[in-house]
Amino acid sequence: MKSCLIVDDSKVIRMVAKKILQELKFETVEAADGKQALDACLVSMPDGILLDWNMPVMSGIEFLRELRAAPGGDKPVVVFCTTENDIEHIQEAIEAGANEYIMKPFDSEIIQAKFTQVGLL
Repeated sequence: MKSCLIVDDSKVIRMVAKKILQELKFETVEAADGKQALDACLVSMPDGILLDWNMPVMSGIEFLRELRAAPGGDKPVVVFCTTENDIEHIQEAIEAGANEYIMKPFDSEIIQAKFTQVGLL
């Protein structure tokens, strides 16, 4: 079973994403900010990461840069899931190592399509 780390400061978003991902047969782990997410990755690298941009403590983009620099941090497929939808944010995310980008709000079909696109499904 593949694992996915859900990183979002909104408990509701994490809950919705968890339900969708579990229906897609993922084992899920949650983090409320980039620091928690990085700590979780250093313990056990997930197959995929669904990542918010704007969070306290450590933002999604800061987390992504730290992750990609960590041993084994090149492995997880990272899909940003955020309200930041301008071309500058998308470009910055891709340059930092994101594999794909989803705009909020999202639904099961969008996650399934993007995860299929990046090879997680």
